[in-house]
Amino acid sequence: MKKLFMMALVMAGTLSAMADNYPYPYLTFETADGTKTSVSSTVLTITIQDGKLMVGSQEFTLADLSKMYFSTSDETTDGIEEVNITDLDKTTDIYDLQGQKVDRKQMRNGHVYIVKSKSGTFKVVKK
Repeated sequence: MKKLFMMALVMAGTLSAMADNYPYPYLTFETADGTKTSVSSTVLTITIQDGKLMVGSQEFTLADLSKMYFSTSDETTDGIEEVNITDLDKTTDIYDLQGQKVDRKQMRNGHVYIVKSKSGTFKVVKK
């Protein structure tokens, strides 16, 4: 057990030393239930103590972790993004949830719309 602990400490030190030059800016942890949490790998401190893995401000129970890997993006994002008026100017089509095509001027606050643009199709809520 002591040997395993020392090996983990050496790996953690090597991991934090190499992260600045590594092409993957995030270290992502996946738990047994499929939940993913990404931590910036640029300034990373990893500590293992009492069956817990502390990475920056995140804490994981070692028994619950299923995998850990470097990633190019933060995989904990929820996919919700702010869209401003200049982004709407680039739209090609706007539809309400009944599939009816609407003009931007017809969009009402609090309603959900499907917005098609050159960069993709998005579901938006007008605020």
